[in-house]
Amino acid sequence: MSFASVDFLVFFGFVLLVCLLLDRAESESPRELFLLAASYFFYGYWDWRFCLLLLFISVVSYFSARKAQVKWIYILGIIVPLAVLGIFKYYNFFVDSFAALIGCKPGTLSLILPVGISFYTFQGLSYVIDVKRGKIEAEKSFVKLALYLSFFPQLVAGPIVRAADFMPQLHERRRIEKKNILIGIQLMAFGLFKKLVLSDNLSVFVDDIYFAPETYHWFSILLGQISYAFQIYLDFSGYSDIAIGCAKCMGYDFKPNFDLPYISKSITEYWRRWHLSLSTWLREYVYFPLGGNRKGRPRQFLNLFITMLLGGLWHGAAWTYVFWGAINGAFLCFEKVFPPKKYKSFIMELLQNIKCFALICITLFFFRAASFEHAWRVIKCLFTFQNGVFHISVWAVITLIVCTCATACAYIKAKKAGQDYVHGYYPVLDLSKFPQLTLFFLELGLIAALFYTGSQPFVYFQF
Repeated sequence: MSFASVDFLVFFGFVLLVCLLLDRAESESPRELFLLAASYFFYGYWDWRFCLLLLFISVVSYFSARKAQVKWIYILGIIVPLAVLGIFKYYNFFVDSFAALIGCKPGTLSLILPVGISFYTFQGLSYVIDVKRGKIEAEKSFVKLALYLSFFPQLVAGPIVRAADFMPQLHERRRIEKKNILIGIQLMAFGLFKKLVLSDNLSVFVDDIYFAPETYHWFSILLGQISYAFQIYLDFSGYSDIAIGCAKCMGYDFKPNFDLPYISKSITEYWRRWHLSLSTWLREYVYFPLGGNRKGRPRQFLNLFITMLLGGLWHGAAWTYVFWGAINGAFLCFEKVFPPKKYKSFIMELLQNIKCFALICITLFFFRAASFEHAWRVIKCLFTFQNGVFHISVWAVITLIVCTCATACAYIKAKKAGQDYVHGYYPVLDLSKFPQLTLFFLELGLIAALFYTGSQPFVYFQF
């Protein structure tokens, strides 16, 4: 069940209505049981067999955390979820890679990749590890732990919610309140606008460029690559906004997952703004345990590189993703040796933004292409200044204008607040005032009028 569907709107409306009725109960238990059942229904809407795997991960995480001080049980609590993830997501990848190395042709095991397995597996792992570290206590209620792992707003494509942030909310008396609904529906509408109107329409242009790069003029390919950078950002940040808005409507709070990543002046800053829940997860559960920056510069470089390699592999079972992670790791290491200079000049800062965005676009050739050969074809057509069909997508221009205006609003907001750091822009309005209510309905009208009518699933569903 996709967020961008009528089915979900009906489902979510029903969930809100039942939660509103259950809020009158004396305890939170009926609400939690209902939300758990609703989350499993939401997940099983794709394939009911996915629910069995989710339940298995939940059981393993629950019991291993309860006995985390017993070393072998704790180790099983880490190994078993990783083994499940490895089998379903990476089995064929590693077998095929090994077979290619030794020069034979293996058979393949036909496995359905469960939607969102990378997200809830990482949440289960972080929960068990945090209990072992003493950061949080093991949850006594299986229902609460299972709801944390399966809560439908973030189940399929994140954000990766930390137990320390969400579990305490399950021990509080959360209610559906008017103010939260007014904020939540605006975040959801903003996310749907990003996804349905901007990202999905951009995807048509990007798909055409990547399908036949030899056909297009080099400038059209350049615009197509820039469009892909915005497509994936708007798609995934749009999903995150909808997830945060859904949770807000029900009285729960998720942290933002994106923070205007394309205004970054360095790759290091970019990873502090892009997919925050994953980057912080990798930093805390991979980079720091490897030693972080505590064991000298060479070891720090190795730790960064390994972390980004694993981050690339997390995104998909293909060497192109691993290479994408390796490039990012190399950029991060380079910036440790040659840190970007700080300028007070607006022009110099803008040039730094452009340089950083150009590097990001270069890495995304390997993120988008189906193979290395495919990526090199696109790169060759661009950097040899190929002649061909000159086409400028209207949606690319519209998206650049909209994103520029939103970024300008974020800068103005930060300046008024006296802040040096510019945070993400979210147009949360006071709907009790007629002009702002009119703007909100205008946004809904634009979504209804301009949404892409083709079938375009969220990009991060595949991860």
